[in-house]
Amino acid sequence: MKQPNGIGACFGEPKAPFLKVRPVRDARFSVTRLQCRLNGAMSRVVSLPADDAYFLMFYFKDVMHRDVVPGGGESEIRRYRQGSVCLVDLVQGASIRLVSDLDSLAFHLPRALFREVSEFSHAPAATGLRCRRGEIDDVIHNLALALLPLLAKSEKEPGPVLQHIAVAICAHLLHSYPDRANASASRDLSVWQEKAAKDFMIDHWAEDFSFAAAASAANLSEDAFAAAFASVTGQTPEAWLMRYRIGRAKRYLIEEGWSVAKTAASCGYADEARFIEAFREVTGVAPAVWRARWRQ
Repeated sequence: MKQPNGIGACFGEPKAPFLKVRPVRDARFSVTRLQCRLNGAMSRVVSLPADDAYFLMFYFKDVMHRDVVPGGGESEIRRYRQGSVCLVDLVQGASIRLVSDLDSLAFHLPRALFREVSEFSHAPAATGLRCRRGEIDDVIHNLALALLPLLAKSEKEPGPVLQHIAVAICAHLLHSYPDRANASASRDLSVWQEKAAKDFMIDHWAEDFSFAAAASAANLSEDAFAAAFASVTGQTPEAWLMRYRIGRAKRYLIEEGWSVAKTAASCGYADEARFIEAFREVTGVAPAVWRARWRQ
């Protein structure tokens, strides 16, 4: 089906391919394929109305945009990487100014849907989600790719496949981005500080850098950064970087067919044994075993 209004219209794309489903009971999941072209314009303002829902964006390509805050002020222009997501609470609506073309999927996710999913599946109880900005998310990436064929045939009924994907997306968000509202205010890390630190670590992910440099990107001392990062993410900066490196290693092992030694060296591990140890800590098995299982 084609969307005559709603999220596509908010982005200036009223005919954007659109699918919706009630995956559990009454609450509706919707996803829109957005391919916005500025066509020579300097920018495009996008405004989403206030709603008892979350808005999730997945980026297929790098994009540049800035926030438009109440009163008309605008933030600095920020880059959002290919393969990353933004998760926004729409309780007060949201506005951005696109300054580059956009290639993405946009999801409208009512709070009621998370309550239904948490009752239906083994997902945590729905207590709210943390706002995310430019978070690399391989799970959403894979689910987004699975949605593309359905959106390409949006005139047909998607059937139970869309229901399963919708539940998987909501359950993943509940597991990965729970709102840690009881964290000490003195240890909070703003969403922009977190993004700045993670962007720094991604930019230098295969290098042997000091975490003091990542802390500096967030404008914090190393000790304050480590405590705040663990408070809001549930893991240390070192653990986050290790998981990111192992995620990249998986792609090299499967997509490139690299040897374990070459993969280790390319992922910032001078010692192959340390790489195998880190890989086993993240996945539960050694790299060679993981690759063999993947190919079966």
